[in-house]
Amino acid sequence: MAEVENVNSVPASEDTEYGFKRPEMYSTNIANSITSYGRHVFVLYKTPEAWPSHVEEQGLPQRFATLLKDRKSDLLVQTKLNVCEGGGSDGDVLIFPDMIRYKGVKDTDVEGFFEDVLVNGKPWSSGKQEEITGTFVFVCTHTSRDKRCGVCGPVILERFQKEIGSRGLSDQITLKRCSHVGQHKYAGNLIIFCPDSAGKITGNWYGYVTPDDVPELLDQHIAKGEIIQRIWRGQMGLAEGEGEKVIPNGNSVMKEESKGSTGGCCQGSNGVSCCQDETPKPEPIKKEGRKCTIWFQPLDKEEFYIGAAVVGAIATIAMAYTFFRRSR
Repeated sequence: MAEVENVNSVPASEDTEYGFKRPEMYSTNIANSITSYGRHVFVLYKTPEAWPSHVEEQGLPQRFATLLKDRKSDLLVQTKLNVCEGGGSDGDVLIFPDMIRYKGVKDTDVEGFFEDVLVNGKPWSSGKQEEITGTFVFVCTHTSRDKRCGVCGPVILERFQKEIGSRGLSDQITLKRCSHVGQHKYAGNLIIFCPDSAGKITGNWYGYVTPDDVPELLDQHIAKGEIIQRIWRGQMGLAEGEGEKVIPNGNSVMKEESKGSTGGCCQGSNGVSCCQDETPKPEPIKKEGRKCTIWFQPLDKEEFYIGAAVVGAIATIAMAYTFFRRSR
């Protein structure tokens, strides 16, 4: 990649409007802000300084862009196209996640290349396929398309160059300036293609990236395969909706736990366990309430007669008293 010279920081006059201090920075949740796709093609073509606003509308990139549009239904894999700096290798084509490179594709070769490689999934019959290894970092610096990328991109690249050099990683990481990747408002924008923790090649998009994020991208994402969630935009190869399940430790997708039978007795089925405790539990003690009983004892004959006499005497006195009151 061409050296980025004398780019120590963003000029103060541009930083608040186009740089890392602009008001729109971090104003939006950018997770899952890319469309689902499964393959990314980069055409090496000239330099960002020479690219027009729509570089895909001229020369070799135009031939690829036209075929991708016209033959979209013929592709078995949803494919994205970008242009990256040639650096003396104009016409080379990089394909991810296949990690392959074809050299020297000319305008007249594009149709045959497209048919063989992108439609039929076969090696190009007119060229040699080369395997590529390591990590590839593509940073959007498409100034003629949007100044935000033109201001932020070069500063991020310079920090990458510095950190990669100091860590001795120059032979393991390839840096490339690339064309518009979508959503300039998320600048700095970049894409990293590298193996995840399981060895699978992934393409992860990042936005709102600043130079201060570069060491973390190297140490966490590239070295360990761990996603940096706060600036993550999405990942190549994920179906719609899967991006919401990506966890920040290994580019993997969380699987929902089964709600059915777990297959083990003590785990049970649907939350019901069939296991029993071997120690018998004592029967609960039933507490009975106290009963209040009234006893009726039979009276003997003498007691009965005495009681009757008393009642009769009382009745006679009451009647006599009543008669006496009336006679007065």
